[in-house]
Amino acid sequence: MSLSDPEEVRAHLLAAAGASHPLTYAELLERLGFDFSRPKMRALCKTLAAVDEAAEAAGEPELAVLVVRQSDGLPGQGWWTSSWEKHRFTGDWTGPDARRLVTKLQRAAFAYWQERA
Repeated sequence: MSLSDPEEVRAHLLAAAGASHPLTYAELLERLGFDFSRPKMRALCKTLAAVDEAAEAAGEPELAVLVVRQSDGLPGQGWWTSSWEKHRFTGDWTGPDARRLVTKLQRAAFAYWQERA
């Protein structure tokens, strides 16, 4: 298994979307066969960006928003810094506005992939 394989990571995210269940970084790393560590999480984040680039090119909703911190159920800093411009989000990454945006994007992914299941 590889942290740098976008297709493998995408398969896990599609399963999560189909189940309407976000994954924590630790859960996704475990499914990929790795223990949680900051370096592995950073490597995973690069792959998540590639997954979302491919989804956008295919006209699909983003999937990286389904990967969240265990502590608060929101994506980490890497997601926010790579997607703030696309979403025009300038608020706090941990507040109620952040939660509303993440919930909206997650629901869009859940609905899209459940319709195709």
